[in-house]
Amino acid sequence: MSLKQKTLFVTGASRGIGLAIAIRAARDGANVAIAAKTETPHPKLPGTIHTAAAEIEAAGGRALPLAVDVRDEAAVKAAIDKTAAHFGGIDIVVNNASAVSLTSAAETDMRRFDLMHQINTRGTFMVSKYALPHLERAANPHILMMSPPLDMNEKWFAPHTAYSIAKFGMSLVVLGLAGELRPKGIAVNALWPRTTIATAAIKNLLGGEDVMRKSRTPDILADAAHAIFMKPARSFTGQFLIDDTFLAAEGVTDFDQYRINPGSALSPDFFVPDDMPPPKGVSLGPRKS
Repeated sequence: MSLKQKTLFVTGASRGIGLAIAIRAARDGANVAIAAKTETPHPKLPGTIHTAAAEIEAAGGRALPLAVDVRDEAAVKAAIDKTAAHFGGIDIVVNNASAVSLTSAAETDMRRFDLMHQINTRGTFMVSKYALPHLERAANPHILMMSPPLDMNEKWFAPHTAYSIAKFGMSLVVLGLAGELRPKGIAVNALWPRTTIATAAIKNLLGGEDVMRKSRTPDILADAAHAIFMKPARSFTGQFLIDDTFLAAEGVTDFDQYRINPGSALSPDFFVPDDMPPPKGVSLGPRKS
């Protein structure tokens, strides 16, 4: 069971979760198209499409760095077609690119509102749409959205309505496309972390060093995504998965390996439904010595 010679098209893969998923696939010998905006280094956000390509190739994969703004229809279509031509097809699409602003309605600038919806919901739909002709020719095609379960609970919306609508919009794309594409054998699923994940976004926008210490590494999502891609697309679709619950069902027992700081309690992420508790034996408190 391997992703050797499979081709992934990953949005937002220059850093963080997208890069971790790409590197995990590369360890199998996969081909990865890195579809992201960052071509030159950013002072606060490490990583570019070129540094990501180097890491992917060092891990054993083949990389294709592509400067893509997922809001740009022509650029998205061209990048997908170039990926298919370069590697001979596309097997897996990962919609990871996302914009966030945790602001109240009164504090949300409409340009920011538009940005989140254009990247999160519209970008996810558009990337998936243009990848379909290539996925239809793949042996085990998967589309994966990094988006939450559809838990329509007021508490998830009230603090940051604009962001929540945009993020849940990605999950609505999962719901619709899973049904639409099931007869074609294309799997469409969502994956979401139970805890905060140590990324540049967490460090710079959502809590700083304190929350970073209380987070898990992106490797937990990379391992979960890899396990999803191993599933038969015709039967494993329309799932809204929480990382540790899914991995526990796949036989993973050591979740302490993903902690940034074993001495800190883990910080819960948004959007995890109350009826989806941690796997049996998994503690969100400090690791016991």
